[in-house]
Amino acid sequence: MKVSVAWKENMTFAGTPDSGFQVQMDADPYFGGTNQGVRPMEMIALGLAGCTGMDVLSILRKKRQQVTHFEVQVDAPRTTEPPHVFTRAQITYIVAGKNVEERALLRSIELSMTKYCPVQVMLSQAFPMELHYEIYEEEPDGTRGLVSRGIWQPLTT
Repeated sequence: MKVSVAWKENMTFAGTPDSGFQVQMDADPYFGGTNQGVRPMEMIALGLAGCTGMDVLSILRKKRQQVTHFEVQVDAPRTTEPPHVFTRAQITYIVAGKNVEERALLRSIELSMTKYCPVQVMLSQAFPMELHYEIYEEEPDGTRGLVSRGIWQPLTT
């Protein structure tokens, strides 16, 4: 993989990855930025959420789960001292649909964490991750009722 960033002005950079989809990055005004783009550490957290989210949704679809809403939230606190690295991450998978099976979701999370998501596998070596999930049943009136919630745990042998 090759990427490049080109300085535009102040602390604004245009990043271009292999895919060609450009992203603008910037810094907080305190650091000379103008709040005109995503922060680099935000991009890492977004990459984590996007990578595992794509895996889990794809696996759920292959398992023929009827998903109507899917969201991945990442809460990744950082150290107070420079270089302000992530200290841990809580990833929450929120799934709504018709009769979504908890077992199917847990297996999907497991496969993403252990086999398919390179971002998650790589970052899990740098800081601990706790994987939460919530399953909601999509009601005919458009509301959602909580069916199950929990924390994914690796199988111990």
